[in-house]
Amino acid sequence: MELRTLRYFVAVAEELHFGRAAARLHMSQPPLSRAIKQLETEVGAVLFDRSSAGVSLTAVGAVLLEEARGLLDQADRMHVRVAAAAGAASLTVGLLGDSDDPGIRRLADDYRRRHPYVEVHVRETSLADPTCGLHAGLVDIALTRAPFDETGLTVRELGADPVGALLRADDPLAGCGAVRLADLADRRWFVFPEGTDPLWLSYWNGGERREGPVVRAVQECRQAVLWNGTVGITLLTHEPGAGLVVVPLADMEPSRAVVAWREGDTNPLVRSFGAIALAAATAVRGAPSRAVAAPRQRPPETARRAPRLR
Repeated sequence: MELRTLRYFVAVAEELHFGRAAARLHMSQPPLSRAIKQLETEVGAVLFDRSSAGVSLTAVGAVLLEEARGLLDQADRMHVRVAAAAGAASLTVGLLGDSDDPGIRRLADDYRRRHPYVEVHVRETSLADPTCGLHAGLVDIALTRAPFDETGLTVRELGADPVGALLRADDPLAGCGAVRLADLADRRWFVFPEGTDPLWLSYWNGGERREGPVVRAVQECRQAVLWNGTVGITLLTHEPGAGLVVVPLADMEPSRAVVAWREGDTNPLVRSFGAIALAAATAVRGAPSRAVAAPRQRPPETARRAPRLR
């Protein structure tokens, strides 16, 4: 039973769709189907129920999935330790925004416990590059926020956070329980530099073209509002700072926190980082609210919590 075949099996088991699994593995579907058939022959049992309703794991398949994940994880850890012994184990992580976020610190602790021999380089990027340098090849993996151009990237959602309008505390709208984008239509906004990803711009500009001071960092956003009375969008859970408030935006979709890496990257350090980030996000979403740092303004109960990253 080859590790490569087990990786094929895990991809199908997680996607529950041969076409999506093939795309994820960067291969065509026929050889993937043949590999799974061969694995079923080796195991001596059917691993997937295939029907017009879709693909599902059999009881045997569920057992193999648990064992395969453990075996692949062990193989990855062996690879990392050998690379570390040879002085070649390093990972460059791109961070968008606030690296002092407690969620980032928890993730760093989890990764260090798992890979104490890996040297991690962190590249903090401006808000003008939501891929944190992935497209340019400057980082191996990124903790960031969607939406952005995902061409050539694998993107996994960690969670979503409600957003609000960042205002001066003396703004006429500061005392409102919630505002809508139409309430801010005639205002000057802080904006990102020319050439910023159009999908990213559209989201943070509320779907409209805006005018105002150009910003590249979270602190610059706050200062633009404080000094100029401009407005903009930020996370509802962010502590805005003295003289500022965040008012919920009733007609904005939550901001999606994601982990992203280049498609086809076989580096076990990248795969492990992605898995640890997803596991940490799942643990946070499943924890009681008292286990998460309480924000100044409580978001809707239906919102999923994730590391802030902006």
